[in-house]
Amino acid sequence: MGLKNIFSFIPEIVKPEERKVGFNTKLKWTFIVLGLFFLLANIPLFGLSENALARFEYLAIILGTDFGSIISLGIGPIVMASIILQLLTGSGILNIDTNTEEGKRFFQGLRKVMVLFFIVFEAFVYVFMQGLQAIPGFAWIVIMQLILGGLAIFYMDELSQKWGFGSGVSLFIGAGVSWRLITSAFQFIDAQGRVCLINFTKEAGAACSGKVLVLLQSLILGYQTEFYSAAAAILATVAVFLAVVWAQSLKIEIPLSFGRIRGYSVKWPLSFFYASVIPVILTAALVANIQLFGGLVENTAAPCLAGSAAEAGACTGLAKFASYFTFLGHFVNGRAVSGFAFWVGSTNILDLLIRGGFRWILLLQGLTHTLFFMLFSTIFAVFWVKTSGMDAKSQAEKIAASGLQVAGFRQDLRILESILKRYIMPLTIMGGLAIGFLASVTNLVGAMVSGTAILLVIMIMFQFYQNIAQQHQTDMNPALRKFLGS
Repeated sequence: MGLKNIFSFIPEIVKPEERKVGFNTKLKWTFIVLGLFFLLANIPLFGLSENALARFEYLAIILGTDFGSIISLGIGPIVMASIILQLLTGSGILNIDTNTEEGKRFFQGLRKVMVLFFIVFEAFVYVFMQGLQAIPGFAWIVIMQLILGGLAIFYMDELSQKWGFGSGVSLFIGAGVSWRLITSAFQFIDAQGRVCLINFTKEAGAACSGKVLVLLQSLILGYQTEFYSAAAAILATVAVFLAVVWAQSLKIEIPLSFGRIRGYSVKWPLSFFYASVIPVILTAALVANIQLFGGLVENTAAPCLAGSAAEAGACTGLAKFASYFTFLGHFVNGRAVSGFAFWVGSTNILDLLIRGGFRWILLLQGLTHTLFFMLFSTIFAVFWVKTSGMDAKSQAEKIAASGLQVAGFRQDLRILESILKRYIMPLTIMGGLAIGFLASVTNLVGAMVSGTAILLVIMIMFQFYQNIAQQHQTDMNPALRKFLGS
């Protein structure tokens, strides 16, 4: 009862009064949320000192953020709360019946409390463990900005879910990855702000960083290694795009008929990636958080690991506690070179083969990375299906409520559930394994952004396309919408 009282004090976005929000309204609010996201991503944290923010690049892509900005926390608190809550409910530690309205409200309320906790917790961790190092005396100011940015992302996600086209989490990741993909392909301004030019001579000048421009520049100037490296990145991106589009088209269609209208039937599609992109988002975020936490732990535990007596004297409190987690790995320039974070991480093996820097240990790392992604993508897929109303029972109730029944069978909820059970869980497991394998392999072969990011943006955009198309169809056919009760 105490928790339920706490839930009532948490502000929330008001749900729309009408059951079905119109297409134009959803489009408007989606663009508003997207505009706010890009606006906040360009507001730097006040009081932040010089930081090596490049080490956060991979995490920034997965968490839909731009480190050093006011929304540096990104979707991290939302993802971590979802991971922990799904693990607790899936293992039976928390007994929450999400099939009932009361259970769903309790689940969502508990999720909000956990998100708010992680917003505050991660803000303190980033600053005090020097992931985002503040100017002396400005630590609390930076923390407050991070908390405000985390709250903004949290409520923008809720606004997108209730008034826009689907999840704000997916929207932020898709927007961030799309922007990085465009800049990775056509970036013509270097770190010093100089505009690169594709010269026909080998005179010194600003080097292009966009892969398409590098390809043209290296072709003109005869730089074979750079040409092959850029071409490999572009081809890997195209190959991943085609593979994901093909896999996304795989589905099982269950023939259904309307009990009240004879001779009229529809097909209920069950996608091969039944749990969609959520499992790989959670898995990639878990890997990114392991690497981030490992780097922060190593920085904090440095006095306890130092050889000099002066530094060893500072091994107290937080530094001593952090030293217990140094098994996560040793980091050089923000990348894990040993420890657990190294073995679950990935390296662009294809680019190293082209440049002559390949080592056989990287092949073993690639194997462990792939197995980790496949295992946890499957686990998260099963948990997500069971806790988000995508299981056989929930889908059967949804179909029955629409007046549909399996063609050739009488209208019975138990029959419908038993038929769906044949497909939903096998699709969940196979889809989780497949998407984990695809994401991990694309990480290893490299692309213009990380392979996981490419996979995410393609599937997210496809999902948004489906939502927009479905919304447009129901708006154009009000009679069908009324009949289906949507």
